[in-house]
Amino acid sequence: MVAKSIVTDTYLDSAQIQQHLKNVEYVILATPAPSVFTATPIQFTIFLNTDEVLPQAVKDAILEKFLKENSIVNAAEVMSQIMPVGFGISQQETPMPILLVKPEDQKSIPSVLMHVIDFLGDSDRFFEAKTEKLTGWSYCYN
Repeated sequence: MVAKSIVTDTYLDSAQIQQHLKNVEYVILATPAPSVFTATPIQFTIFLNTDEVLPQAVKDAILEKFLKENSIVNAAEVMSQIMPVGFGISQQETPMPILLVKPEDQKSIPSVLMHVIDFLGDSDRFFEAKTEKLTGWSYCYN
């Protein structure tokens, strides 16, 4: 069976996003990193359900917790800041969080501000992204 690309051309609107995130603590997204990053073959994005500015010590502690809990090594290219996030509707069970970087996406896709930690790393626990080059995400609820 060949995996099909995730198509996200429909998005939750602002009210749906607020309802959707009601009991969400965070979402973790794993995607294949560009092939030049051999030591860090997975791009991880952690979407914290807060728009609060976090002190550096708190950001460092959160990242260390995720690295340890998910057996992630070689963390590199870490970005940690508040960013707009949209939620794409697809055939998947839960909406896919989408970091909105491009100004045109920020204007056209409904979003919410979330604290985002984005980095490259490696983990055998995310073999779908590492080996099969698939994207996946998981929600953690309160």
